[in-house]
Amino acid sequence: MKKALDILKSFFALVEIGVLLMLLANIWVFSVTNGRTFTKISKIPPRETALVLGTSPKMKSGSANPYFISRMDATALLFHHGKIKKIIVSGEKSKGYDEPAAMKRFLVYQEGVPESIIIEDPKGFNTHKSISRSKDVYHADKVIIVSQGFHNLRALFFARNNGMDALGFDAQDVTKPESFYRNQSREVLARVLAVFYYVLGISPD
Repeated sequence: MKKALDILKSFFALVEIGVLLMLLANIWVFSVTNGRTFTKISKIPPRETALVLGTSPKMKSGSANPYFISRMDATALLFHHGKIKKIIVSGEKSKGYDEPAAMKRFLVYQEGVPESIIIEDPKGFNTHKSISRSKDVYHADKVIIVSQGFHNLRALFFARNNGMDALGFDAQDVTKPESFYRNQSREVLARVLAVFYYVLGISPD
């Protein structure tokens, strides 16, 4: 009985340590990105380039993805208010699937953004890839990152660790409870991994 209690105590101690590390990692991400995200177009300083993080244009049901539309709306808002001059649309391109092309089409035909200012990055397979390629491939390190607020924090953390002077412009979030809580909980864990990789000096690519 005593052995079982000792095992149970050790288990709960490990759980407490895990929860504490998760909290500390998320606090770290919040603290180093504090003041670098914006929700109002009038408040965000201008930058040469916007980096738009990719997501699927369609949901599994085949209907339009509201996260995608919100990111395109936010990007167009930046352009039409003179906050940016160029746009990098970064996402996954594979056989029969092309996020950057879908983003470009939407911006041009639905949002009235000139095609000539849009650069497609077809190798933005994840957040870190999009951030690092913005600087290393497209030589844009002073950027406005466009995504939902919960995602922008991790993106800005990557950008900061990559020596970039980045800001975040938060696209409108989806208010459906199932989407909101799923994405928030997923990002809590993703931020922990981001900190883990940074501390160990490992690239998450």
